[in-house]
Amino acid sequence: MKLLLVDDHALLRDGLALVMAREFIGLQLLQASSLAEAEQVLRNEPDLKLVLLDPGLPDGDGIESLPRLRELAPGATFVALSADERRGTIMSAIGAGAAGYVLKAADSATMLAALRVVLAGGVCLPPSLLERRASDRAGSGTWTPAPRTSEEVGFSPRQADVLRLLIEGKANKLISRDLDMSESTVKTHLEAIFRKLGASSRTQAVLAAARLGLRFGPSHGANGRP
Repeated sequence: MKLLLVDDHALLRDGLALVMAREFIGLQLLQASSLAEAEQVLRNEPDLKLVLLDPGLPDGDGIESLPRLRELAPGATFVALSADERRGTIMSAIGAGAAGYVLKAADSATMLAALRVVLAGGVCLPPSLLERRASDRAGSGTWTPAPRTSEEVGFSPRQADVLRLLIEGKANKLISRDLDMSESTVKTHLEAIFRKLGASSRTQAVLAAARLGLRFGPSHGANGRP
């Protein structure tokens, strides 16, 4: 598995590198200290599995940098790594295509648990957001949902495939291409997904999936088969 860690603090990068190397066997961890370095790595490493990114890089545009990086690595899953725990910032990152949001204040065990969730096809968000708090306050919550499969929640295999790609931040056109279905069919699946999740937008659907603890297996492919 190949992972890119993008942060301008060398001490944090080195510390996370040590922790993740112990946890994930066969991990190949690449590092970048700036947005420019990250763009270069993404152009040269098309098989990246996961990108752990600080949106607050000095040479970046905050959350606005995320869509640009995603275009360079459409097959990678992006997770924001930030010290900003405001609800609005977290939701903006999810809306920009992040499949998760990890707080820098979290301990190593929490960070590893979050990465395992993402690698299993789920969404990792701060517990404080999952607890349905109405307003921000200092500190984070402790509640996390029990893992559930898409079948347990009542999604069909094709709906699960569409939702998995939505969580990865892919637009309808890319979902259509990856699953070999028309964009109108993708929209029909999304309408059904939104109804089941009680969501009215892609961002709300991702948040609802996180609160349900959804996990996804491998894609069923273009013809509904693994």
